[in-house]
Amino acid sequence: MSTSPALTSDNLSGKVAIVTGAASGIGRATVDLLVERGVRVVAEDRNKAVEELAGPAIAPLTADVTDEDSARRAVELARERFGGLDILVNNAGIIINKNVVDMTLDDWNSVLAVNATGAFLHSREAMRAMIPQGSGAIVNVGSYACFQAFPTIAAYAASKGALAQLTRALSLEAIEHGIRVNAVGVGDTVTNILDDIHDDGPGFLAEHGSATPIGRAAQPSEMAQVVAFLASDQASYLVGSIVMADGGMSVAAG
Repeated sequence: MSTSPALTSDNLSGKVAIVTGAASGIGRATVDLLVERGVRVVAEDRNKAVEELAGPAIAPLTADVTDEDSARRAVELARERFGGLDILVNNAGIIINKNVVDMTLDDWNSVLAVNATGAFLHSREAMRAMIPQGSGAIVNVGSYACFQAFPTIAAYAASKGALAQLTRALSLEAIEHGIRVNAVGVGDTVTNILDDIHDDGPGFLAEHGSATPIGRAAQPSEMAQVVAFLASDQASYLVGSIVMADGGMSVAAG
């Protein structure tokens, strides 16, 4: 049985992380914050813009999280460049706004592949690297759609519901090895996730967020703070938690 760590700091400095969906939005903000706190990061994204993040503490990887080999490559890069792996942040995500009757099988499969299967593949490979060392943290970036839904987000809600259950089930398998698995249930955050759906995706999210109890959308840096907390030793007693950081939306929905 593991003992409780000293909580005088977040103990992130010197650790190694993989962050998926790292080129922009919450992923980019998470990379920036982790590096600021002394973490070395493999920044993975299918957008080649991720290569612009290259630096002494950041190893970029252009890859598609739905490709099984990409997860292996990310872990190998963390080991080769930085000597190991301590943290995985499954952040990559996409959304399609369509009613079920208008949705194609490709639409459905693409959302589930990125949001759920990609997290499974990277978690599996990260676990294989973390188990021998007896420590680690996996943080999944979920959504209020882990629990709530509304028309046109069936595929997205199903994928985030799957991610929540992956978080819970994997946390029970992982904790005996000293590995904590948790998730963030993010609310409306001003990112580019809707750029393929709306002319002004960030603007739409900012406006939609104004209807939450807090009265605004979040900035990516606010979500990054929650991710970093869950990855740190300060969250040492959190196992299988879905920490709702949605401005009260999930509370109001009840």
